[in-house]
Amino acid sequence: MHFDDGLIPEDYRRYLARKRLAIVLGLASLALVLVVALASGAARIPVGEVVGTLIGREASARTQAIVWHIRLPQAVAALIAGAGLAAAGMVMQAILRNPLGSPFTLGIAHAAAFGAALSVVLLGGGVVGAREWGAIAVTSPHVTAASAFLFSLITALVIIGIARRRGATPEVMVLAGVAIGALFTAGTMFLQYFADDMQLAAMVFWTFGDTARASWADCAMLAVVTAACTLVFAANAWNYNAIDAGEETASSLGVRVAAVRTTGMLLASLLTAVTIAVLGIIGFIGLVAPHMARRILGADHRFLLPGSMVLGSLLLLGADTVARLVLAPRVLPVSVLMAFLGAPVFLALILRGRWR
Repeated sequence: MHFDDGLIPEDYRRYLARKRLAIVLGLASLALVLVVALASGAARIPVGEVVGTLIGREASARTQAIVWHIRLPQAVAALIAGAGLAAAGMVMQAILRNPLGSPFTLGIAHAAAFGAALSVVLLGGGVVGAREWGAIAVTSPHVTAASAFLFSLITALVIIGIARRRGATPEVMVLAGVAIGALFTAGTMFLQYFADDMQLAAMVFWTFGDTARASWADCAMLAVVTAACTLVFAANAWNYNAIDAGEETASSLGVRVAAVRTTGMLLASLLTAVTIAVLGIIGFIGLVAPHMARRILGADHRFLLPGSMVLGSLLLLGADTVARLVLAPRVLPVSVLMAFLGAPVFLALILRGRWR
């Protein structure tokens, strides 16, 4: 529906302006954190030199190697993965009407990890080799991603089935997610027990979520999948707003609730699976970032989606930078730090009963 600009109330104009300003400030903060991330590490580089390298000024071979080949791919992977996981979590919370919904809490991340482990053992996805810059990488990412997506898809369909049952409360869905996550965790442990040394190393490699393993090709794949999925999410923002008011209300407004829900879960599962296939399990971004954005921007999904993505990128990039510094010169995987930070937030949400 189109309105003439002169018919838009002034209060609504200011409402839109505040939301847009908040997102712009978030993007500015993200740019600042990116520069700090590129300058920080075992080998510190002055911020001015980092900025000069990025805009094409002459720099030493050492600085160019560190910035362009080591830290920038890692930072870009954190930006894209944080945005994708936050978008997936926001969509799951919207279409399931469950504030505790996320790829991690609903067991989808664990299912994807099991699929990756299964591909390592049975489908030849577990060959480990050294990359040019010394990082270890599994050399069959497409096979692993396909297997991870298959199992995350199965889990998403189970969650959709539970959500469609009459009387399926948020508590029931979270408990179902815990049960599904425990089942797939047990399956992963079973595979690890019978794996050989090479396969076990590859599975442990997948389990630890770490942005340092990402190459430019990985970043490109993540970017394409994230962009495609979030475009669909953005096109359905009004539908998510309608579903948030209740399924009957959404249906009366012409929203095909079942189709929107199925499409959203499938694309959120795809985002989760590809991210895990490239970076490993990184939890709580999809749960925490949408709640933070909701407190700042409100529940309008037109603004909640980009706000969640910006905050997800900020959280993951900031945590990744801290993880590189906290035990320097040792590098702590970002998934470990996110678990330490995310678990208390998750418990606080449960204890305060925000879904009621």
